[in-house]
Amino acid sequence: MPSSSPLPPPPPPAEIRSWPDREALLRDRALILGELVKMFIGPGRLGILWMWAGVAAIGWSLVGAAFLMFEDAYDPLGMIPGVICVAIGAAVLVPAAILLSMGVARDLRVHRLLVQWGGLDRDPARDLPLRRPRAALAWLLLSFTLCAAGLFGCVAVPATARAGQETYGLVAWLVGLGFLGWLTGLTGLVKAFAHRRWVLRVLVGGQAPPAGAGG
Repeated sequence: MPSSSPLPPPPPPAEIRSWPDREALLRDRALILGELVKMFIGPGRLGILWMWAGVAAIGWSLVGAAFLMFEDAYDPLGMIPGVICVAIGAAVLVPAAILLSMGVARDLRVHRLLVQWGGLDRDPARDLPLRRPRAALAWLLLSFTLCAAGLFGCVAVPATARAGQETYGLVAWLVGLGFLGWLTGLTGLVKAFAHRRWVLRVLVGGQAPPAGAGG
């Protein structure tokens, strides 16, 4: 999920700002906010989030396959394929999880910059394209669907195991996939609500950043 695009700096403190006039400030503000909004809730960001979550799911599926192999093994020699699957799965899962966490940390920095730059001034005309209602709605609906499906898997699969319909290895595999789906969907929901809250509080409400936030 992390991007190679560098983040813009925060706005300078009021005492050292060097814009010649308000119009120059508004132009720079609109340019930087446009880039930040793309980084935060642009169409490609959802695809990147789901892509790394899918890679993590592949890694966990290999680990889940190892659980099934361990259940079916009759001797230590029969567990060797499972050990190999665990190693390969971990090699796929761990980097994907690290990249996902790095992406979340970057999103937090982007949102902080959105608040700081958005709080510099008000510019309703230039701010209108920044609201991105359709992009936010797409994030909301798709993330809610994935979150609900993942949560259902986490709840329904253990119930079938208690009824004796699934093995423990299969339950662990499916619950893990459900948890990944729930966590990915929850991340998308938080971003969708964070963007909407930013629009209402900063662009519409004109809330300024806390004192010293620009430094």
